[in-house]
Amino acid sequence: MRAGGAITALVTPFRKGEIDGAALEDLVEWQVLSGVDGLAICTAAGEGPSLSPQERRMALDICIRTAADRIPVIAAAGTNCTESTIGLIRDAEECGARAVLVTVPYYSKPGQKGILHHFRQVAAASNLPILIENAPARTASDLTVETLERLADLETIVAIVDSSGDIARFTSLPPALRQRFRFLSGHDATALSFHLAGGDGIVSAAANLLPRLVTSLQQAAYGRHISAALALSDRLYPLLLALGSEGDPARLKFGLQALRRIEPDLRLPLVPAEAESRCAIAEALAPLIGDSAARMALSL
Repeated sequence: MRAGGAITALVTPFRKGEIDGAALEDLVEWQVLSGVDGLAICTAAGEGPSLSPQERRMALDICIRTAADRIPVIAAAGTNCTESTIGLIRDAEECGARAVLVTVPYYSKPGQKGILHHFRQVAAASNLPILIENAPARTASDLTVETLERLADLETIVAIVDSSGDIARFTSLPPALRQRFRFLSGHDATALSFHLAGGDGIVSAAANLLPRLVTSLQQAAYGRHISAALALSDRLYPLLLALGSEGDPARLKFGLQALRRIEPDLRLPLVPAEAESRCAIAEALAPLIGDSAARMALSL
């Protein structure tokens, strides 16, 4: 699998506390027809940490069956426990995932030596391609250049998803590392700058709502059609501002309620988006869905 382009960090729709399989099928089909390059399932945007192993398999099965090999389905499998991470990777492999997205271990702050050993064990456990997500604001651990250089020897690690939003981190990497790995942004607001600096794509939360626009932006950037990419970025900006920098499932699901009539149910500790956020999202979507539809979404 050649990671790149626009990969949607797909939400997981719920109804009455259970995964809404029909709504998930609808989302996957819409994403595929909108031209996205892949789907990342059970990420933070997909409320992966709140899903049981059985629910994760269910979500993966639905997405893989519906995608039907038209685009790759990538399973988020990272935890703060190496053994648990390996278990989720093996489940993903059995389900037929094309790759796995594994975050730097969170909360326990394992240090660079621990991170290195973690990924060595993970890489040895499966032949699936691995995308490493580095999101220091979420995990409280960072992936240093030195550790990345040592991970370069592991052939199954194919890409790095940088969710820091700091373009300077990426541009200052040694050329050998930039050639060894594919690099994707995990931060919608800086995705264009990341791509123009040499990045290969994005794992996008905003693509849940505007998949065709996010995909077109990546294609324009890839083709070096800078004026078109900037125009598309300007169209996206109000929504990105309303969604915030963290890919909040509550805000994403409110937007999907307006766009696709999908229930905005969440798993605690997540709660519905605040009124101010809902207004900002509705205002950003109004040019696309109409003012009356946006007002109706606010009344739901």
